[in-house]
Amino acid sequence: MTATVVREPDVERRPDRAGRKRRAYRADRRPRTLTYLSLAALVFFSGFPLYWCFVVSSHDNSVLGEVPPPFGLGPNLFENLSRAFGTVPFAKALMNSLVISGSITISVVFFSTLAGFAFAKLRFRGRNILLLLVIATIMVPNQLGIIPLYMLMAKYQLAGTLYAVIAPSLVSAFGVFFMTQYLSEAVPTELLEAARVDGCHTMRIFWHVVLPASRPAAAVLGMLTFMAAWNDFFWPLVVLTPEDPTVQTALSTLASGYVQDFSLSLSGTIIATVPLLVVFGLLGKHIIGGIMQGAVKA
Repeated sequence: MTATVVREPDVERRPDRAGRKRRAYRADRRPRTLTYLSLAALVFFSGFPLYWCFVVSSHDNSVLGEVPPPFGLGPNLFENLSRAFGTVPFAKALMNSLVISGSITISVVFFSTLAGFAFAKLRFRGRNILLLLVIATIMVPNQLGIIPLYMLMAKYQLAGTLYAVIAPSLVSAFGVFFMTQYLSEAVPTELLEAARVDGCHTMRIFWHVVLPASRPAAAVLGMLTFMAAWNDFFWPLVVLTPEDPTVQTALSTLASGYVQDFSLSLSGTIIATVPLLVVFGLLGKHIIGGIMQGAVKA
C-alpha cells in the first residue's frame, strides 16, 4: 500500500497575505498630496471672487487704479454699505426678493414633490405623455413668453405688483422631472402598498411617507429654486416699477452711470450674497445628510 501524505493547510500564511492586501488597500485609499492641492486650488478659485468683492467694497474707487491693486481690506466697508442703502431702496429690494424667492421656493418644492409622486408611483391613463409634455416645456426659452405674459398680467391688473413675479414661477418643469426621478427610486412601492393596507389614503401617504423620504432632494431643489428666483433679473425688470425693485434690479441701478463706482456696486453685491449663504447654510445639512444616508444604505 502506498502511504498518502496529507499536508496541513498553511494557516499562518493566509492571514498574513490577507493582512498585507488590507494594508495595501488602505494605503491606496489614503488621500494623496495631489488631492489636497486640487482641493486647495478649488477652494481658492471659488472663494477669491467673494473675497475680492470685500476688498473692493472696503476701498474707495480711486484706489482700484493702483498697480499692484490692494489685496487687503480697507477702512470704507461700512461707509460703502451705508451708501448702497442710501442710493437705492435696497432694504425694500431685499424684502421684495425674500418674499418672491421664498414664495416661489415653497410652492415649487411642494407642487413638484406632489407631481413627482403622481408621475413616479401612481398609475393613470396618459401618465407618460403628460410627463413628456412637462419635460418638453423646458426646451422653450422664457424670453419667448415675456410679451404674452406681460399682457396677461396687465389684463388681470397684476402688473407692477409682486404677484406678477411670483405667479408664473409657482411650478417648475425641472422640479417635476427632478422629483419624479428621485421618488421613483427612493420610495419603494411595497412601502406605499403597506400604507394603503393600513388604511391611508393617497394624500396621507404623501404627507407621512413621501414627503419625509424626499427631504434630501427637496433641499437640493429648494436651494436651486431660491437661487434662480433670487438671481432673476429680466422679468422683474419688465413687470416691476423702479420704486419697487428686487435685489438684481437694484444692483443694476447701482452699476449704472457715466462713471461706474465699483466700490458701491460691489458693496451691493455683498449685501445680495448674504441671503444666499444663509439659505445654503440652512439647507446644506439636509443635503449632506441625504448623501450620507444614501452612502450608508449602499
